[in-house]
Amino acid sequence: MADATYERSRLAIVFGGSGFVGRHIVRALARRGWRVRVAVRRPDLAAFLQPDGVVGQVLPVQANLRYPTSIAPALDGVQMVVNATGVRAEHGAQTYQAVHVDGAAALARAAREKGVQAYVHISGIGADPRSPSPYIASKGKGEIVTREAYPDAIILRPSVVFGPEDDFFNRFGALARFLPVIPLIGGGATRLQPVYAGDVARAAGEALARNATPGAVYELGGPEVMTLREAATLVLETIERRRLLVPLPLGPSRLIASLSTFASRATFGRFPKFLTTSRDQVDLLAADNIVSAEAEAEGRVLRGLGIRPQAADAVIAAYLVRFRKTGQYEAERSA
Repeated sequence: MADATYERSRLAIVFGGSGFVGRHIVRALARRGWRVRVAVRRPDLAAFLQPDGVVGQVLPVQANLRYPTSIAPALDGVQMVVNATGVRAEHGAQTYQAVHVDGAAALARAAREKGVQAYVHISGIGADPRSPSPYIASKGKGEIVTREAYPDAIILRPSVVFGPEDDFFNRFGALARFLPVIPLIGGGATRLQPVYAGDVARAAGEALARNATPGAVYELGGPEVMTLREAATLVLETIERRRLLVPLPLGPSRLIASLSTFASRATFGRFPKFLTTSRDQVDLLAADNIVSAEAEAEGRVLRGLGIRPQAADAVIAAYLVRFRKTGQYEAERSA
């Protein structure tokens, strides 16, 4: 009974908890019975997270990694920290350097000074401080500054993350709805290992519960490795549509990405999001994004944390159904 009471009294905080991966982490920690603070810039916009726990269990609080003075108060009484903040595309003060590097360093330092017991940093497979891509380099630098400030921090590097709000399988579904052809960025041969957001969240929970090696880097991938072409084909089969898949080399892909980003900014965000691709997203597809053989051999993967990864085809049908011609009633119509 004492142990159960202790577990229920534990307090975790998730920075970036209202984001795609962050909200799954909040839910997973709440299900473990922990109290969860959700550190966001606008707490009034994160109230949707509160039903993930019982009354009073999940509490949005104000904090901004770009303002270090706002971090320490949010950490008062906290035993566990998750940094799930991220910027997909730079906008104003929300730059890769400010959030992925400087912000990560400020949070890790504050956690160390507050005596936090466990720290998890969400990064990504392929993070490399020497990369010519500003996004990929910032992810690599963020890992370095985090470990410098908090050596026992556990770093989770997921491959492409999928789930109901993802920007991966959903993008293919949206393209198939409106276009007769689907361009395959980078040629379509890049290998990926899509991992379910819920599995990434469970991994964060296991790490905070000290079921992971302190200071280790875990690479998180799903049970299946697939090329970008195979991922697009899986979506088309799921939504029962036929579209021509056209390989697009890296050069033209980067040009189109630049043009779409310009169009989005010129129209103040009114340009369709599913048609908008950043140069950094293209750069991510320049190399395979899969779990390394070393991580597999050393058990620094989901199974090493006691998690059996869920396959994409077992999950995506539930949220891609809206891209069928008649939505969830397609099967009945066909019959």
